[in-house]
Amino acid sequence: MKSLVILISGRGSNMQALLESELSARVAAVISNNPHAAGLEIAKKHNIETCIVDHRMYQDRAEFDLLLANKIDSYQPYLVVLAGFMRVLGDSFINKYNGRLINIHPSLLPAFPGLGTHKQALEKGVKLHGCTVHFVTRKVDHGPIIIQAAVPVLPDDTAEILAERVLLQEHRILPEAVNLFMEGRLKITGNNVEICDNISDNSVLSKLEVYK
Repeated sequence: MKSLVILISGRGSNMQALLESELSARVAAVISNNPHAAGLEIAKKHNIETCIVDHRMYQDRAEFDLLLANKIDSYQPYLVVLAGFMRVLGDSFINKYNGRLINIHPSLLPAFPGLGTHKQALEKGVKLHGCTVHFVTRKVDHGPIIIQAAVPVLPDDTAEILAERVLLQEHRILPEAVNLFMEGRLKITGNNVEICDNISDNSVLSKLEVYK
């Protein structure tokens, strides 16, 4: 069975969603740049090997990226998943895993890349917000989009309330995107991702769905 490595920095809720899903893959390890990440304990409870590569122990990004890549390669993963990994990775690292490095981002990209997405959505007055799973490229949060899910922005929403609604969809679409990759159903053409084989009309992948 093909394997994947998950990178986290914090609580690891998207990682947990992967561990508790029916994946077409084996999770070989969970790696964190933060030795205090709560997600490490969750991974251990699921009997997943964990590892820490603390970015504060290295002189610069290049050295950290190199050590992180070496640790990832020791597990020989088919796919690397950024599931709340809060470090910007350098070009050499991204090039090394080109086409097999994906990220979950809490906005409907290309809208609101970077941090503070829920606050930005409220400030801009958008009527739909959501999340995106995409391939990672050298331009942060601009890689080819695999799958998205949208939620309505309601009049009484705060950034925290909106974040909770979006997070439920993150937990849903990230495992689905991983399975599509592992099943060989994703084809990248330029900045577009084609989902191959039969997609039913009511599939989450055939359209942008809105969840209340």
